[in-house]
Amino acid sequence: MSSTASIVSRVWSFCTTLRDDGVGYGDYLEQLTYLIFLKMADEYSRPPHKRDVGIPAGYDWESLKTKRGAELEVHYVTLLRELGKQKGMLGQIFTKAQNKIQDPAKLYRLIDMVDDTSWTSMGVDVKGDIYEGLLEKNAEDTKSGAGQYFTPRALIRAMVECVRPEPSRTVADPACGTGGFFLAAYDFIANPTNYPLDKRQKEFLKRETFSGNEIVANTRRLCLMNLVLHGIGEIDGESMISPNDALVADSGKRFDYVLANPPFGKKSSMSFTNEEGEQEKDDLTYNRQDFWATTSNKQLNFVQHIRTMLKTTGRAAVVVPDNVLFEGGAGETVRKKLLETTNLHTILRLPTGIFYANGVKANVLFFDNREASPNPWTREVWFYDYRTNVHHTLKKKPMRFEDLADFIACYRPLNRHERQETWDEQSNPEGRWRRFTYEQIAARDKTSLDIFWLKDRSLADLDNLPEPDELAEEIIENIEAGLESFRRIASALSAAA
Repeated sequence: MSSTASIVSRVWSFCTTLRDDGVGYGDYLEQLTYLIFLKMADEYSRPPHKRDVGIPAGYDWESLKTKRGAELEVHYVTLLRELGKQKGMLGQIFTKAQNKIQDPAKLYRLIDMVDDTSWTSMGVDVKGDIYEGLLEKNAEDTKSGAGQYFTPRALIRAMVECVRPEPSRTVADPACGTGGFFLAAYDFIANPTNYPLDKRQKEFLKRETFSGNEIVANTRRLCLMNLVLHGIGEIDGESMISPNDALVADSGKRFDYVLANPPFGKKSSMSFTNEEGEQEKDDLTYNRQDFWATTSNKQLNFVQHIRTMLKTTGRAAVVVPDNVLFEGGAGETVRKKLLETTNLHTILRLPTGIFYANGVKANVLFFDNREASPNPWTREVWFYDYRTNVHHTLKKKPMRFEDLADFIACYRPLNRHERQETWDEQSNPEGRWRRFTYEQIAARDKTSLDIFWLKDRSLADLDNLPEPDELAEEIIENIEAGLESFRRIASALSAAA
């Protein structure tokens, strides 16, 4: 087998070759996914494994290797269509699969590259690193729009470190994208310094721990392949990622942990063709008895759904945009109910410049579910402001895990009852960690959780301005975010006319 460095180099160099032909990272990643899956299935069918992945005769790896030119292209298209009709993981990987490499010679070279590597014997760390690297590159390609399915890995890891998922417990994500939360939770549980796992716990971690939803076929495919390459699930097993819209109905399943970053964008909508043959969008409202409020606001719906998904002892960490913290109407209802029925103990205010979606202002809500009670379960909410006077950019100053180390230390994952405020009006007015009681929050207008107390130094002190390039990038992000808001308003006005 080729060395790790050689494999990584070949995977990336071939991607560069295809980009010159107009094949983007996303399309390359898609084709690579199909071919690696087929090659791994071929390897598993041989000794010592001798497993049947369910690939029909004539549509296997060997059938690809024996063809060239136009014959290869025609066969590859047929193969993708046939495999998409199969059941289980196989069918999910190849759902709506299409050939994006129009040059048969380059397709054969890609097949040859994948064939030259023994994927089943390669370490999961190597396979995982190759694939995660491609996913991140794809997210950086703003034209592909893949960034909306990619949460910064530093943030995911920090959330997992705080929640500390335990062995033999279930972890869910109702909008799982490419599976970032699952991988981080897997790494945390599998780390022997956290838990020395026995055989049964290792089996549970691999086959029974994770459950997710992803409605976008291509993203779901990437997620499944990402999990398989990291050693989660089985190539010949059932898919642990459902294609169903998680918000449509309560599945009835309950989980120990929910870790999620639901898609940004306030409204759920569905496209349809009107009588004139034009595409229109209509706001989608989910009428569910388990929801506290009926709204077309997707974010508020996800918060309500996540609470439903939790066991009585379940714990959640979910990324939400600012509007969830202050919006009136349904927003106020959801916040009040969340404070009453769960222990909403922590809110992390995130800086801009960390997401691939421009200008996003987001937060992480940490809450523990509880059984029914006449009194509110939330006694106090601890806020960590990692936004004011914090400047990150995706390219030059990305957020690292180390940047969130102080938050994790303040959070005290192992003994939350021993938390200490770093903010003090007299001795440390710049402290980022501050506690607010339930009574203080309930007395605020609309029960707003949009709380901040630090002074923006750049407004008062010109010497504290960020670097010019950071400032320019921040201005661009804010303008683009504003434009996106205006587009939504214009679209809503147009639909109402």
